[in-house]
Amino acid sequence: MNVWLVNVNDQNFFRLMPGASDPANRPASRVRIMGFPPLGIQTLAAVLSERGHEIRMFDTCHPEMTADHIVAASAAGPPDVLAISFLSATTYPEVKTLAGRFKDSAPGTPIIVGGPFASINAVRIVRDCPEIDGVGVGEGEELLPDYLNNLSDPAAVSGLVWRYGDEVIQNPARPLIDDLDRYPCPDRQSLPIDFIESLPLDVPAVLSLDKFCTMQTSRGCPFSCIYCDIPTLSQRKWRARSPEHVLEEMQRLHDQGYRSIYLTDDHFLLHSERVQKICEGIIRRKLAFHWGGEGRVDSAAVSQLKLLQQAGCKKLAFGIEAGMQKVLDRLGKRQTLEQVERAVGEAKKQGIERLHGFFVIGSPGETEADIMASFRFAARLPLDTFSFNRLSVYRGTPLWNEYVDGGIIDDDRDWYKWFKCSDLDPTALPGKVVNRARMKGYSLLFAHRLVFRPMRTFRLLRSFARHMSLADILRLLLSPFRRREMTRKPDLL
Repeated sequence: MNVWLVNVNDQNFFRLMPGASDPANRPASRVRIMGFPPLGIQTLAAVLSERGHEIRMFDTCHPEMTADHIVAASAAGPPDVLAISFLSATTYPEVKTLAGRFKDSAPGTPIIVGGPFASINAVRIVRDCPEIDGVGVGEGEELLPDYLNNLSDPAAVSGLVWRYGDEVIQNPARPLIDDLDRYPCPDRQSLPIDFIESLPLDVPAVLSLDKFCTMQTSRGCPFSCIYCDIPTLSQRKWRARSPEHVLEEMQRLHDQGYRSIYLTDDHFLLHSERVQKICEGIIRRKLAFHWGGEGRVDSAAVSQLKLLQQAGCKKLAFGIEAGMQKVLDRLGKRQTLEQVERAVGEAKKQGIERLHGFFVIGSPGETEADIMASFRFAARLPLDTFSFNRLSVYRGTPLWNEYVDGGIIDDDRDWYKWFKCSDLDPTALPGKVVNRARMKGYSLLFAHRLVFRPMRTFRLLRSFARHMSLADILRLLLSPFRRREMTRKPDLL
């Protein structure tokens, strides 16, 4: 069966790099993108190919893979099925537009969508968008092949929400996958894109031009932070691939020339013994790449930081969120400031080259003094980069449910939206106050870095300067001080 897999990318979270083609190293058709590869469709492509299907992938971050190009390709010869993957509410309007245009071009081709937002809002999406024939709820490695085998009988597909005339049918749920080792490595070769390493995550700063990819070694999170929908999607379960299976994929990536890898695990550091085995395997195999990931400061594997560094881990990102214990408690973070200081300090002591701290501001009940306390707390920590983003609320999170119960959000009306808490929560500071405190806090942070850590700051900027223009560096540094309503785009180092 001919299947097209489309990843609809958020325009805020990637950037086309200059010099798209390099005849000495890559085909002229390949482009360089600063951002994260679409690991979801790459994984599904490998699974479907293994089962005999013909696969074509599109990622809309590619300048020649926009909705226009996909629709034009369908006019020349549509697939048997179009499967669209997307992350959140911010990309849903683009998905609807693409589905409508594609259906006009190829009315006989069924369209199925998936991803976190789709899984949480499956019934509403099928009602809202008549061009979408079905939504796959949850993981797709078994669901999508099952769907392809039962196009004439969608009722047989567990986890599928679909349309029968004017009726929306919700099939029984599909259980979470227990054995993550049984699937092939993602197809990282078929997309004509060379992904470029940036740090951290979505920040527009190029750190190297090494061959870069992402990798997932575990899924899920057992915690319950009020702003996060991952526990809802994963049923608060954490599942992991075996160290041996992880190392086999890492060996393959090494042999294919990848030299920079970012682990997209929701919680890589959760299990200390597993982390130890993976790191020891990297050292034993002499895998010549650097890598990074993220985790909580109270993780068991914080005790393995020296081993991580010896195994080539150069980047760690911690979800710190706030510098006031009362704010951490309100966010359901279940960590202490002492744990933050100990983990960040130990990571730097053990030689982790680059540490990032995620913070949120504008939380319920947070005062302007609390925000400034978070900036002062960040200034004391040996962080290399940091981001302070206004807290947002999305459907599927405990905070969304709290707002629905309190009459702040209408679930039927607002299901496809997302909100800054400071725009609707009467216990949160107004957006203008939050932005003013944010600019003041960044001024404090920058001044502290220049005075107390000048050499570390110089080395960081020098690493950016290797692959960024001076204008882009200045734009990056000045972005927090623009007097405008902040968007979702994470700005900053």
